[in-house]
Amino acid sequence: MSQFKLKVRRYQPETGEGPYWQQYDVDLDPTLSVLDGLLQVRDREDGTLVVRCSCRAAICGSCGVKINGESTLACKTQLGEAHEFANRMNGPASDRTAPGREAEEAVRPILVEPMGNMRVIKDLVTDMEATHWTKIRRVTPWLLPEGEPPEREYVVPPESMIDVTQSMACIQCGACVSACLSMEADPEFIGPAALAKAYRFVGDPRDAQHAERLNDLAQDPHGIYDCTHCFGCIDACPKGVAPMDQIMRLRRAATHDHEIDDVNNGHRHEAAFTKIIRKKGTLDESLLLQESYAQGVKGKLKPSGGAIRGLLGSLPTALRGLRTGKMRSLPKLIPGVHKKLPGDAQDDVERIYAHAEDHHEELNLYIRGEEPDEEAPEGRVEPEPDEQSEEELRSELASGAGEQTEQGRVKRTP
Repeated sequence: MSQFKLKVRRYQPETGEGPYWQQYDVDLDPTLSVLDGLLQVRDREDGTLVVRCSCRAAICGSCGVKINGESTLACKTQLGEAHEFANRMNGPASDRTAPGREAEEAVRPILVEPMGNMRVIKDLVTDMEATHWTKIRRVTPWLLPEGEPPEREYVVPPESMIDVTQSMACIQCGACVSACLSMEADPEFIGPAALAKAYRFVGDPRDAQHAERLNDLAQDPHGIYDCTHCFGCIDACPKGVAPMDQIMRLRRAATHDHEIDDVNNGHRHEAAFTKIIRKKGTLDESLLLQESYAQGVKGKLKPSGGAIRGLLGSLPTALRGLRTGKMRSLPKLIPGVHKKLPGDAQDDVERIYAHAEDHHEELNLYIRGEEPDEEAPEGRVEPEPDEQSEEELRSELASGAGEQTEQGRVKRTP
């Protein structure tokens, strides 16, 4: 009796036929990977099955596929876990099987498909060049230093590189590209992998063209403001790079650090959003349009041609919002009707803004924050006994006394 079933989406272009599903029986230990199952099928049952792989250790990124609809690495996904997920997702097949049917016929198959948002070459192999690598090259993925190069190498303090360690962990597997809903809607979107790579150089102190890089990505209609915050890339990434977080950092650098007034209205839209929330506590979407395109009293009394075109171009979106129920009534389109939060709630919002402005330093997800000690004085954060403070961490990295781990702690070295 086979232990697992793999239902693979096949595509053999030489036959002239379209994609089809084919099911295979796999007899392996549950702790082995889906990639092990695919390789067993190819070696023992069907030599025509095409799958791309190399290291089998979640390092090379070659075996990116969709398993049960989720973009991931086949070598990192255990057969047992994938089987349990397939049954949770679809319900146990035994509930609908005829009496007397063998138990193995009741096993839900593990669905394996090629990655999304990419042209399928054959079976589980996709065209990474057209969709992925072209866009990686688009963001100029190399350092652009200023002046003559040093005699030997560029040397920077270790602590100055902390901010880019997360984006440097990318293995270019393309799972985030496969899961990206923005790229599905707009194939020209630069994409999460390329933009995460862009931040790796924008955050590098050796690079001398931060402003030029940010201006390029902000002005591009398929650039940093084309992301819709669906979190798909964060869920899909097998290495914790969190590409959407890197995109948000690019936006903050473009707007706050360099004040780039982009043609995509991203800077003004962000400023309008934060201004309205600070004033009312919740979002007044009708006022958001006006504040984004015609800021302030002067902008509303004498809007520019671009502001008028932008407002008119947003009307279809507003009408769709009414039809779908997102905006539940016509008055929602009238600026000023939206009420503030009741009672003292708006004061709480103001305090949140003040706290955010006073504590604007940001570290990436490889550096853990600390929870405040209940007995510690207000406004002071005490590190747990077995952990280090941020100052100690930076000092130890700078002195070379420790080695940073993926969890963000410093591993002491003798």
